[in-house]
Amino acid sequence: MKKIIVLGLMLAALQGCGLREPMSAEQDTETPTLTPRASTYYDLLNMPRPKGRLMAVVYGFRDQTGQYKPTPASSFSTSVTQGAASMLMDALQASGWFVVLEREGLQNLLTERKIIRASQKKPNTPVNIQGELPPLQAANMMLEGGIIAYDTNVRSGGEGARYLGIDISREYRVDQVTVNLRAVDVRSGQVLANVMTSKTIYSVGRSAGVFKFIEFKKLLEAEVGYTTNEPAQLCVLSAIEAAVGHLLAQGIERRLWQVAGDNSPDTNATLDRYLTQNKVDPEGQGE
Repeated sequence: MKKIIVLGLMLAALQGCGLREPMSAEQDTETPTLTPRASTYYDLLNMPRPKGRLMAVVYGFRDQTGQYKPTPASSFSTSVTQGAASMLMDALQASGWFVVLEREGLQNLLTERKIIRASQKKPNTPVNIQGELPPLQAANMMLEGGIIAYDTNVRSGGEGARYLGIDISREYRVDQVTVNLRAVDVRSGQVLANVMTSKTIYSVGRSAGVFKFIEFKKLLEAEVGYTTNEPAQLCVLSAIEAAVGHLLAQGIERRLWQVAGDNSPDTNATLDRYLTQNKVDPEGQGE
């Protein structure tokens, strides 16, 4: 009877800790899916349409934090993604405001164009490369910036309880990533708009355990737990998308670029929300 009571208490403790299904080291394989998107992505889709798309280039959007993962992780593992430039180009295209020209892989592009020109001088040249190569398009705007800060343990804490050898606990930690994005006029070099956005990264750990003598010299001891870490790369992506949204809002407010004639900025709820955030926080910071 005592065993049944103790096991019942243990199950109740696990359910109260949020462990509704068993966690194992080997999980079922999952099929690849599209990257989940945060609300900032849909904010870009809901922005007013432009009067004309802007020709923009991104030469790089680097990790400027110099942060590495803490031990026992490898000292060569960085805390944030090194593919932020690809995320920025995706956000720019998703907004519908920019025509993004390839510059990060410019050398590869130039090499391929040389190969095409060399092939055109040979006999039996394929039809698809017989025509003269047009010049590469030039941009009127350059997007610069990078991941400028990654702060760990901005907040941390937890709670727990123990009664009659049964304990449950919950711990959490909050990190924060900050990105900077600025639009530069290619002709003059003037910085047209500049924003900084921050996004928090949550890590939560839950555990439950039992330590109890059920009979003389018979000890019942069990422990279970799991940790959930918000993917850092998705938080960086969300911060970049928010930066693009704030950059567009700044440009519309300052009349650096214009919306289409049938899209009034005054009636766009998403744009109005970004403009309000900019007025509350002039640096454009937000999650």
